[in-house]
Amino acid sequence: MDLTKQNITKTLEKVNMSGSTADIVSSGILKNVQVFGDQVDIDIVVSNPALQARKKLEVDIMKIIHDDIYEKAKIKINTKVESPKIDKKEGNEIDSPQHPKISSQAKKIEGVDSIIAISSAKGGVGKSTVTINLAAELAKKGCKVGILDADIYGPSVPTMMDVEGYIPKSIKINDQSKIEPVESYDVKIMSIGFFTKLDQAVVWRGPMASKALNQMIFDTHWGELDFLFLDLPPGTGDIHLSLVQSLPITGSIIVSTPQNVALADARRGIKMFQQENISVPILGLIENMAYFQLKDSDTKHYIFGEAGVKYLSKDLNINFLGEIPILQSLRESSDFGRPGSLQESGDVSNIFDGISKKMVEQLLKRNKELPPTKIVEITNLVGCSAIKKK
Repeated sequence: MDLTKQNITKTLEKVNMSGSTADIVSSGILKNVQVFGDQVDIDIVVSNPALQARKKLEVDIMKIIHDDIYEKAKIKINTKVESPKIDKKEGNEIDSPQHPKISSQAKKIEGVDSIIAISSAKGGVGKSTVTINLAAELAKKGCKVGILDADIYGPSVPTMMDVEGYIPKSIKINDQSKIEPVESYDVKIMSIGFFTKLDQAVVWRGPMASKALNQMIFDTHWGELDFLFLDLPPGTGDIHLSLVQSLPITGSIIVSTPQNVALADARRGIKMFQQENISVPILGLIENMAYFQLKDSDTKHYIFGEAGVKYLSKDLNINFLGEIPILQSLRESSDFGRPGSLQESGDVSNIFDGISKKMVEQLLKRNKELPPTKIVEITNLVGCSAIKKK
């Protein structure tokens, strides 16, 4: 077969974007083909910012041209990422094979600029500690900050922010009843812990927990916020899927200890956010409990292993935001209900000052290079490797 624009276009009708049943020609992904001898230039425009999805598409294009037309063709693919088209009347994405229809329940939180998920598939690695200290640090810097304690089954934010036992008030906003978040250290907080007794276990199935979470998100009057932090529960289950279905999460931060067992779960948490139909950008990794150091000693004791998260970040090409050692003052401040980052000076304050600056730097970079995160409709089979796409 001759290496011509017509033959190439016809051949590319056999190629689909991952997650779509339409080919790249009819769906409009393929924009242009130019042939100069054995040199082929192809322009494509995609709405999925996930790197793995773009790379797979590029590989599929090159392979089918080499296999079906000319194996020595020199192919250059120019890929552009664009935000989905918006129906101006409805304010929703136009439904197409390339742009799945948004869930009718999906909506933004008015007044909230950036939503940051703090996550790790492993429990007990310090997600809540990182959340409250990052939030308090940014509030100290003059930012408007909120925390949604999304750990329905084990809420700890009220204790760590010294608002245990508080009951949120009901207020009227534009003739609608809303919940006023509890405020502590200039941070607005909402948690299921405000609606349960301290020793009461929350024994709910996934749908009920997800419904409660949605009520806390959308029935709370957050007001104007620069950052809303989501303190996620361990794992990669119903709560996580409910959040990516309900909110356009700007980015995520993965917390882990350097221990191999924790790192294995951290990888799973990263893969969840990198799923093609989730595609939440990862702003960076944080290593908690990095080492222990005695007073008046320069020796660092790597109790859980050395630099495991830093090596993971290099392996996966994800930014490393910083490390947090095992500090008695950090543990005490959490138990007493005052974030350690609020200390006037000291190790904890310096650590979270550095991490917060790196986080904001990565957030600005993400907003410059990537389109806004989409809220997509997710099926029950998302993430199941046993389901093979045909």
